[in-house]
Amino acid sequence: MSSRDPIGPMGVRTAGPPQGAKAPAGGSAAGLPASVGAHVFRQDVQSMHAYAIQPSAGMVKLDAMENPHRLPPELQQELGRRLGALALNRYPGERTSQLREALAAHAGMPEGFDIMLGNGSDELISLVAMACDVPGAAILAPVPGFVMYAMSAQLQGLKFIGVPLTADFELDEEAMLAAIAEQQPTVIYLAYPNNPTANLWDDAVIDKIIDAAPGLVVIDEAYQPFSSRSYIDRVARHEHVLLMRTMSKFGLAGVRIGYMMGPKALIAQVDKVRPPYNISVLNCEAALFALGHQDVFAAQAQDIRNQRTVIQAVLRALPGVKSWPSDANMILVRVPDAQKTFDGMKSHGVLVKNVSKMHPLLANCLRLTVGTTAENEQMLSALQACL
Repeated sequence: MSSRDPIGPMGVRTAGPPQGAKAPAGGSAAGLPASVGAHVFRQDVQSMHAYAIQPSAGMVKLDAMENPHRLPPELQQELGRRLGALALNRYPGERTSQLREALAAHAGMPEGFDIMLGNGSDELISLVAMACDVPGAAILAPVPGFVMYAMSAQLQGLKFIGVPLTADFELDEEAMLAAIAEQQPTVIYLAYPNNPTANLWDDAVIDKIIDAAPGLVVIDEAYQPFSSRSYIDRVARHEHVLLMRTMSKFGLAGVRIGYMMGPKALIAQVDKVRPPYNISVLNCEAALFALGHQDVFAAQAQDIRNQRTVIQAVLRALPGVKSWPSDANMILVRVPDAQKTFDGMKSHGVLVKNVSKMHPLLANCLRLTVGTTAENEQMLSALQACL
């Protein structure tokens, strides 16, 4: 489960088999063979649907907040030589420690902190839920937000508390503080900026939430390469705050590297439930290679930020379209009819994300990923044609 999609109405992903699909003859309602039986699998798992990726062949793919830029040809060749020389017959070793050091330096990790790696930040979120599965544990996050906060709680058997944002997708300070006081959550997630709303929340409200938290607070900076602010310069003020990032938005969505920083004692506890060798030698080497060419990826991020400004200017001039400020590589827009507009854009060869049914606050909203100049021009043309 890799795409960072927002939470559905029931806190689960909604992709799955067509409605009305019947179980195979002789099997269970979940389609299990009679010889296995429904008692083998958890009931909540049987009621869930696996994540479905939208088919994108032949489309301008602007649905998953990916960096649209590929490596220059000369760097592709250099990376290929490095990957080809790896000892694939050996388990990952000291090279992952070198990646941790390189990421710590890249992020400006504070002194006294430690860093752990995950197979994408999805795995880190699951590991936090596993490590914090104490009696009565609960996970709290604003909604709409990243689906894995709720999914990790559900899969670990923990309570998930979703606190709605305001109508303009800001933190509801009073509701958040009341929920913390009443529910005493073990873990609080704050995305900075948020997905799918793409905005940075008020730092003063965030500080109040952190001060009120009875357990861990995880600041999720997945979209940091495109953001005007980071929490890295403030995280050392607290003993119960972890900061999580991913290399996916850096430009390596296919490499699957997430990392989490925090006080050494906290990281040590979460790291105990991490599977051994969770980062492959191929992924590790690709990440180290990218960090060795940070200027290339920084230029890509700057181009995406520039393109975001162009898109926002066009959106502001479109009648019937409301857009929100963005500190990420996506823009949330509200249109008169999200499904009709989504289908129309798809017929024009442009794939975006229809988030309109994922939470009531997202009614008639689409999420537009920022692409290359040519992709954005095609996306905006398709959007205008479908309004």
